[in-house]
Amino acid sequence: MDLAFEKRWRDLLKDLSARFETPLDMNSVVFLVGVQELGQEARAFKKDEKMDLMHIGTCVLLKPLGYYRDRGRDADGWPHFDRVKELPPLSPKEQEHMMKAAILEYFGR
Repeated sequence: MDLAFEKRWRDLLKDLSARFETPLDMNSVVFLVGVQELGQEARAFKKDEKMDLMHIGTCVLLKPLGYYRDRGRDADGWPHFDRVKELPPLSPKEQEHMMKAAILEYFGR
């Protein structure tokens, strides 16, 4: 285990949790990335919109790794992506590490 990497991750979660005044985990951070990238006013989202925001967050986070590219925005301003290549077969632990690394990169950590 990379202790410096895990410390950076914990520090990011701590900072974001303090900013939003609620405990956050990886899924909530992916959701926040989706909301940020949507760029609309803060509001209550419907269940299907929340799933779409998770997808947006995932695509944005994996885009620098070459897995997705921007396709543009629809008439409602929602971003869409094309998958460029398949994700490699990864264990759940490897998937978690890849997402943590992508999130840390997104937030400049």
